Amino acid sequence: MQTSAELKNLLQRIDHKGYPAYKDTRGSYEFPGYVLSIDHVQGDPFAAPSKVSIHVRGKQAGFPEHLYQKDCRRTAVQDYLLRQFARQVEKVSFKAKGSGKSGLMAVSCPGQEVLERSACQMDAKNGDIVLRMEIGFPANGRTVNSRELEKIFFDFLPECVKGSLYFRSLRKEAVEAAADLAEDQAYIREQLDPRGLCAFVADGAILPRESGVSGRPMKDAVRFQSPESLSVTLTLPHHGKLTGMGIKKGITLIVGGGYHGKSTLLKALETGVYNHIAGDGREYVITDDTAMKIRAEDGRSIRDVDISMFIHDLPNGKDTVSFYTEDASGSTSQAANVIEAMEAGTRAFLIDEDTSATNFMIRDELMQRVVNRDAEPIVPFIDRVEELYHTYGISTVLVAGSSGSYFHKADCIIQMNRYEPFEITESAKQAAAEFPLPKQDIAQSKQPDFDRKIKPDRMFQEDNRLKMKTMGRDSISINREVIDVRYVEQLMDTEQLAALGYMLKYMQIHFFDGKHTLTQAVDALWDVLQKKGIAAVCESSYLPCGLAMPRKQEVFACVNRYRRLGL
Repeated sequence: MQTSAELKNLLQRIDHKGYPAYKDTRGSYEFPGYVLSIDHVQGDPFAAPSKVSIHVRGKQAGFPEHLYQKDCRRTAVQDYLLRQFARQVEKVSFKAKGSGKSGLMAVSCPGQEVLERSACQMDAKNGDIVLRMEIGFPANGRTVNSRELEKIFFDFLPECVKGSLYFRSLRKEAVEAAADLAEDQAYIREQLDPRGLCAFVADGAILPRESGVSGRPMKDAVRFQSPESLSVTLTLPHHGKLTGMGIKKGITLIVGGGYHGKSTLLKALETGVYNHIAGDGREYVITDDTAMKIRAEDGRSIRDVDISMFIHDLPNGKDTVSFYTEDASGSTSQAANVIEAMEAGTRAFLIDEDTSATNFMIRDELMQRVVNRDAEPIVPFIDRVEELYHTYGISTVLVAGSSGSYFHKADCIIQMNRYEPFEITESAKQAAAEFPLPKQDIAQSKQPDFDRKIKPDRMFQEDNRLKMKTMGRDSISINREVIDVRYVEQLMDTEQLAALGYMLKYMQIHFFDGKHTLTQAVDALWDVLQKKGIAAVCESSYLPCGLAMPRKQEVFACVNRYRRLGL
């Protein structure tokens, strides 16, 4: 390791040389209170910025052990530090001048969710902190401008580190509050199963968002208030008593008029699989962390999925036990999404009528009279929803605005009226009794076959160079092969997509060998991640700064949408 003085001398020596001279700066340098590591140097001022990491020893950072020894608390503290550092960096980015990306200083900017990220990591044993970022090394044309880089390394960056990565520089109450909130959120999630719940929505929560493209809470929105009949009180480790609506396991129907808050409640439950920052309004909206949003997805590819629970005896004789298509319909895509979610270990389905295939969800009595069941290959979801719960233990929370048939199946019915929830189970059941469902003899389905063994894709051989990039939250491109994940609605951050790309590559090399099933491959990946962290799947000389952990369910979803999947 070299000293900061040696770095300064090196910068002075290479000033005005050709841009490749910056490559000599790679290495680690001791600064007062931290170590600066230049991990990767861009080859051109117009290329992707250089990768830099800051290492602060635990004793110098000074964070008390109770803030980082427990996983949930440590993740929250990491998130808090990253947000503080991002605010500092925003003030000085591009203050150093030059061509191309000269002077850029960038770090991950989290949204409302608290995710495990590669950008800021804290060691659970000693509190050591590593913060990763990107810096555009300044140039005049394609000539080194090291005087400007000297400003970044010796003026701007030390102030950013000083103001955000030392416990003594931060508001101690705010750091403690972030960790305490995460522990309270973890406690609620742990309490769901023993209390027979699949979700909890606290009284006072703000569910509407500022806009369709903003995650921030809407100003002056109606605060959530649980119906008394569904009210649950929890005593949290730090917050104390908290009352809210408990959504019980089983079949829950959410109804109401248009624009009264049905889909808003469901959306809050979708994102409730993650923790949220203080002030988000949904801090205490907590959902079973395996819950999956299920929807129709016309045009997606399906590989060797057993959809026979819902679709069988197709007129073209196509096999539905090992179903394959490059261009799924609404019903076949939604059937596959249900089965794939089961394979991924989900314990709760979240479904909105608006984004579902009608013929997959329901067949009314008139249609059944006109088109005989023997001529219909689809067993609609309504005929399987009870079986999914009683046989497989999978709950369903369904938003419905036009079909009342699910009243007969629901264990609990919630009506949203001007964003206020009311339990109407008894009255809705009474009304439904006047419109009985036609009697049907639906045979119990066979358990889906999940024995899909994945073969390796030659594109992922270890000696092949892969070009991976993400396109917003819509897709991942791997050597121009696009994985469309725009309808995997619980992916909240582009950095989760970037991590999924690395995970897919790692599984292709290590676990997709024609012997592991998909479930075994994902479980093996998860074991690696739990033991070694996300760095293990990158297999490079440095850990990229822009990665965020997805859930295991999104790993399954990504693999299932990969059109080159080898089966």
